[in-house]
Amino acid sequence: MGSIFRKELRSYLSSLIAYIVIIVFLLAIGLFMWVYPDTNALDYGYSSLETLFTMAPWVFIFLISAICMRSFAEERKARTVELLVTHPVSNWDIVLGKFFAIWVIVLFALIPTLLYFYTIHSLGAPVGNIDTGATWGSYIGLLFLGACYIGIGLFASSITDNQIVAFVLSIFLCFFFFSAFVQISKFSGEFGNFIEWIGISYHYDSVSRGVIDTRDILYFVSFTAVFLGITKYQFSIRKW
Repeated sequence: MGSIFRKELRSYLSSLIAYIVIIVFLLAIGLFMWVYPDTNALDYGYSSLETLFTMAPWVFIFLISAICMRSFAEERKARTVELLVTHPVSNWDIVLGKFFAIWVIVLFALIPTLLYFYTIHSLGAPVGNIDTGATWGSYIGLLFLGACYIGIGLFASSITDNQIVAFVLSIFLCFFFFSAFVQISKFSGEFGNFIEWIGISYHYDSVSRGVIDTRDILYFVSFTAVFLGITKYQFSIRKW
C-alpha cells in the first residue's frame, strides 16, 4: 500500500490538481468567512467558526469529487491500470493507497484554516473566548466527513471510464448521503429519527458539538469501509 500511496501523492503534488483544490477551497471558505454579509464571521457578534464548519461540507462535495474522479477513470483511459495490476500489490493496497493519498490532500487543505481559528481566537472579547472543544470536534468531523466523501468518489470513479460521469455521480451520492436523509426524515413520522441517523450530516453535527462519541466514529469508519469495499470489489471484477 505504501508504494501506491507515495505514487498517488506524488502524482497529485507534481500536478496542479492538489494546489488548485486547496486554493479554491481556501478562497471559497475565505469569502464566506470574511466577505459575504450573510455569513461574515465578524457580523455574528460572538467568536465562532460556524461559517467554516457549515460551508466546508458543501464545498468538499465538489472539490473531493473533482480529485477522486481521475483515480480509476484516468488509469483506464491512459491504460496504466494494466501495469498497476501486474505489480505485486493486492487490490486492497491499490484502493487504500489511493484513499489515503487523497485524504492527505484534504488534510493539507484544512491546515491553513487554522489561521482562521487563530484570528477568531484573537478577536474574541476577552481574547480566547471561543468554544475550543467544539472547534476541534468540528475539525475531526471534517476529516471523517472527507473520508466518507473520498470513499464515495473512489467508488464513482471505479464504475465508469468517463471522468465527468464519475464527477457528477460522486456529487450526487455525496449530496444524497449528506443532506437527503434529513429532508426525508421530516416526512417519515415515527421512523424519522432513524432515517436521519442514516445520513452523514447527523453524525457530523454530533461530532461538531465537541463530544466525540464512539458511535459517530464507528459510523464514519463503517460508512467509508463499505464504499471502499464496494470499490475494491468493482475494481476486482473489471476485465482489464
